Amino acid sequence: METRKTNFLGENPEKPQKPVRNKKSRFLLYFSIFLIIFISACIVKSVTKPNTPNDPSAYDPITLEPKKPASLLKKIKDLVFSKDIALEGQKNDRINILLLGMGGLGHDGPFLTDTIIIASIKPSTSQVSMISIPRDLGVQIPEYGFKKINSANAFGEVKKTDSGGEFASKIISNTFGIDIHYYVRVDFQAFQDVIEEVDGIKVNVDTTFTDTEYPADNYEYQTVHFDKGINDMNGEDALQYARSRHGNNGEGSDFARAKRQQKMILALKEKVISFETLANPIRIHNIIKTLDKHIITNMEFSDIISMLKLSKTLNTNNINTVVLNNGVGGYLQNTRSDDGAFILEPTSGSFEEINKIIKSIFDHENPEKIPDNTPNQETPEVTITNIEIQNGTWQAGLAARAQKKLSEDNFLVTSVGNTTERPMLESGIYSLTNKGKEDVLPALKEVLNIPIKKDLPKSEKFAHGSDILIILGENFDYSSI
Repeated sequence: METRKTNFLGENPEKPQKPVRNKKSRFLLYFSIFLIIFISACIVKSVTKPNTPNDPSAYDPITLEPKKPASLLKKIKDLVFSKDIALEGQKNDRINILLLGMGGLGHDGPFLTDTIIIASIKPSTSQVSMISIPRDLGVQIPEYGFKKINSANAFGEVKKTDSGGEFASKIISNTFGIDIHYYVRVDFQAFQDVIEEVDGIKVNVDTTFTDTEYPADNYEYQTVHFDKGINDMNGEDALQYARSRHGNNGEGSDFARAKRQQKMILALKEKVISFETLANPIRIHNIIKTLDKHIITNMEFSDIISMLKLSKTLNTNNINTVVLNNGVGGYLQNTRSDDGAFILEPTSGSFEEINKIIKSIFDHENPEKIPDNTPNQETPEVTITNIEIQNGTWQAGLAARAQKKLSEDNFLVTSVGNTTERPMLESGIYSLTNKGKEDVLPALKEVLNIPIKKDLPKSEKFAHGSDILIILGENFDYSSI
């Protein structure tokens, strides 16, 4: 073996040659390791962090897909790694949504739920089911004992404001042995407002009936009537149809009402899908914000967008339904609670049989189906107003700040830039087309405290497709944004 001696103390030690090849190899090795780590991090991040944002302006109003990132790196990452983030339950091919309807403040028993429906979706087959739970069903509620199931939401509210939906979800999940992934709780006002927002719905009424004991103001009654066939309903009509409990011709029970509520949900779903305004994320967010006090849900905005996209693929012509009732051959029977109140309980003495039916609702043909008679819903003509903002000052980023403010208030800002000439002394809002004159212009004036002007400065240009131009001048109070 050859031994090499090196004189470390020599006056003129020989300088070793640079290992060029080794350094190149080392560089390639380190670079490869870094690249592997980087790619792995991107994969982990793309899997663990939702890529469906909760900002409504981050979505394309046509496709409902998140807008593509601006940077090249993010575009490459989006192309290679992006995927739709699954909704809760989608991995196990069943999404369960609890729908709760209550009177709300100003009504008797404001937090007692009149409507309790478990809506289930099987994404792989696009199947839908609806299970209506009668409000008088007796269940075990921790700390309260054996109570009617419609009181679960109210007990949750006692524990913590706006937590009734979450508490009711846990009770229903424990009772029926299924996961409740999402809940949506609405009051009567929200129900009416949503239907008004979509300009009403068409409902195919199966049986002509009259209810002379429908609740009215001041603890009085009024008469409501519905004819068999297709009915055009506004928000108030729809609420009366869904709530009526004392109708004739077989429509005077909670179970008949449950079937009507299922029909209402289908009709509203068809209208929402066909209503082009609701395909605009800004519009969806605006409705959610408007009804904020009347709707409680654990859904994020991104969940709502994903659910809307999924609903377009669902087969609503053949919906499996279960209405738990106390009729002949039904799953429930009448009984009395410890305090003597009327209550319903399983005929078998336990929920085991009912739970099996609920869990296997997609596994076999269900004789109870909602007939395919949901009318086609008319689609009103809608318009989207595109807003452009130009900064006429030397205050950097002013237009971008104004855009952020308007986006938070659900305006659609499509272009941001600077005026041709600066500085501009006065601010102004200018209508470039006929879109938004009656509603958007006054709203912008109120939000920004800028006057509406007729004559656009001759030197100014605007982007193609803009309907309204906002010029921020030296007199603009930018402290408000």
